[in-house]
Amino acid sequence: MTSTENAWENWTPAAKAKALRLLQQNEEEKWRPFYCGERTCDGLPHGPYEWNHARGDQYPPTDNDWFAWAVISGRGAGKTRMGAEMVQQMSEVTGRIALVGGTGADVRDTMLEGESGILSISKPGNRPKYEPSKRRLTWNNGCVATTFSGEQPDRLRGPEHGFAWFDEPAHWPLVQDAWDNALFGLRIGKQPRVLVTSTPKPRPWLRALLAHPRTRVTRQSTYANLHNLAPTFAEAVIERYEGTRLGRQELHGEMLEDVEGALWSTEMLEPLRVAESPPLLRIVVGVDPAGGSRSNNDETGIIVAGVDADKHIYVLHDASGHYTPNGWAMRVDSLMEQFNADLIVAERNYGGEMVESTMRSAGIQHRIITVHAKRGKMLRAEPLFGYYEQGKVHHVGMWDELELEMTTWQPYEKNSMSPNRIDALVYATSPLLARQQKAIIASPISLPSNV
Repeated sequence: MTSTENAWENWTPAAKAKALRLLQQNEEEKWRPFYCGERTCDGLPHGPYEWNHARGDQYPPTDNDWFAWAVISGRGAGKTRMGAEMVQQMSEVTGRIALVGGTGADVRDTMLEGESGILSISKPGNRPKYEPSKRRLTWNNGCVATTFSGEQPDRLRGPEHGFAWFDEPAHWPLVQDAWDNALFGLRIGKQPRVLVTSTPKPRPWLRALLAHPRTRVTRQSTYANLHNLAPTFAEAVIERYEGTRLGRQELHGEMLEDVEGALWSTEMLEPLRVAESPPLLRIVVGVDPAGGSRSNNDETGIIVAGVDADKHIYVLHDASGHYTPNGWAMRVDSLMEQFNADLIVAERNYGGEMVESTMRSAGIQHRIITVHAKRGKMLRAEPLFGYYEQGKVHHVGMWDELELEMTTWQPYEKNSMSPNRIDALVYATSPLLARQQKAIIASPISLPSNV
């Protein structure tokens, strides 16, 4: 540090106090209140509010009988800013608050330090003190907010709170455990409450929450908040999702239901979901290469799966997406190292020997099996589906796009989508299934006498 940079140390106390006042004044001038008081407002500038602010759908419920406020919205609809503002309000009502995100990093990066997080939107003079090592925020009035991770629901078992904010809980593998433990601790004050902000997913927990008589539901669309979003974000998200079934969930906040005629259902997948896998005996990466990397080409399906000593299969990762040939090969190589996998199974229908050559050119030294898919997709998927029916396949965590494909693919519909993720899942699990199933060959000697 140069002498110029630390010259302030030689300032008089009066000069230091004046500089501090100027800094505080600058912060106060930059800060803008979020609520204008008009519940029909579209959030655009008007009157003395010459800046974008809260829309009418970002105000809390007006009645006093609600316990849970569920804000179900599309991506970028403004739910994080609304959650942070609600926490600020509740810090003046209760003494203890729980802030619960999917992971510790989610809480820190989004709920606290993000552009719309609590620390960023706090009014000057009332910014809480943040102590990361203690997972704690403390306001001037003594209110304390503690951070929790949805990955560790047991940490919510003991503490008491008067308010809780759950951010994106519909996507947590252990959401029911976290919710139950948090509810037992919501017992401070006359009327403890909880705010839930999430994009929707058709899970039993969320359905039950939305149906509860003391839950108030607000639905928000990404489009309602476009004037606050970077044009590049808006373009990328809308281009990816608009006009698709997933877009109804990710843009419009609509709860998607299972499709009649689909093999899998949410009710089949949900009870078998786990947060982590046991030790695995073998891990395989399955690949369904696409014909190209353009956005209008099919995605390259890339799924990682393993099998344990009890012959149960665990779906570990979905890395499917739009890749160049070298791009997907490099991604597969990375996954082989990350999961210590021992085999790659890839379809060669469209690439022939080029599929293996592409992987070898990318430096992959692992064992590769290429398969030619002669049978139809339905026949290929049936053995795996049977394993799901037996309760022997577990998804480790949440794989939204894979599960959406599984619960919407209609194998008997002529115009049904190409299930690239399902194909990759089949390729990843086929060697694992094959090791568990014994072939039975009938002979005249072994046939029953009554045949």
